Amino acid sequence: MAKLTKKQQTFVEEYLIDLNATQAAIRAGYSVQRASEIGYQLLQKTTVQTAIAKAMAKRSKRTGINQDRIVIELAKIAFVNITDIVNDDCEIKNNATDEDLACIESIKVKQFPTKSGDLGIEREVKLSPKMKALELLGKHLGMWNDKLDVNLNIPVVISGEDELEE
Repeated sequence: MAKLTKKQQTFVEEYLIDLNATQAAIRAGYSVQRASEIGYQLLQKTTVQTAIAKAMAKRSKRTGINQDRIVIELAKIAFVNITDIVNDDCEIKNNATDEDLACIESIKVKQFPTKSGDLGIEREVKLSPKMKALELLGKHLGMWNDKLDVNLNIPVVISGEDELEE
């Protein structure tokens, strides 16, 4: 298999930053005016595709981030119940699981004086957005297909075959 040039290897490394071929081509030193075209052409090369795939697999192994882990985290957010995390006073329950606690986006506690002179407490527990997690999971499962399939398979029957001219 052909080896990557130094510039192509730099393109691969830069591409992994943001998965933007045009910007990766520019950062790798290719012509700014032709960066979009060059980035596209580089992504078509089997050697570059292979190098990108290997580098992404290596990074995934190194970081422990993979598709399964992301889907699991999305599922935690999508299916958490607030009543499993907080009690009626909006305090975190002692028996809340680590999975449930991972779904908390923020906690705010504010004390304020009341008319009676006591201190009132206002608590807010905000969970990560369930709808976004459900949307991403649905997309992963192919449930939300934004493309309309206009291919039709309609059988065509020709009758009067004997009357057709050759």
